[in-house]
Amino acid sequence: MKIAEVSKRYDISADTLRYYERVGLLRHVPRNSSGIRDYNETNCKTVEFLKCMRGAGVSIEALIEYMDLFDEGEHTASARKALLEEQRDLVRERIADLQAGLDRLDYKIAHYESVILEVEKGMRA
Repeated sequence: MKIAEVSKRYDISADTLRYYERVGLLRHVPRNSSGIRDYNETNCKTVEFLKCMRGAGVSIEALIEYMDLFDEGEHTASARKALLEEQRDLVRERIADLQAGLDRLDYKIAHYESVILEVEKGMRA
């Protein structure tokens, strides 16, 4: 699969895919005889994983570390698990922060709804 097809399939720019390859996140992408990237199913699964992790806010640095460990083999399973658990904790913290912000927005909106009702009552009187 060519880079444009992968880009479209996963809604990731070709520049991002090239960047992932350059920094070592997307490894072992085969090229055809003309030197054009020819993504296989394994590469596509990696792209899907990277997109999901980046969407969750996992840093490039953490993902590079994860991919390094992954390439070292099964004996790094504990280290990979620990890295993912650490990232999960960070995501939970961000979710808590977002929830606090959402709660504050809901509170302020409810406050203004009551203010608007009071103003409208005053206009009718």
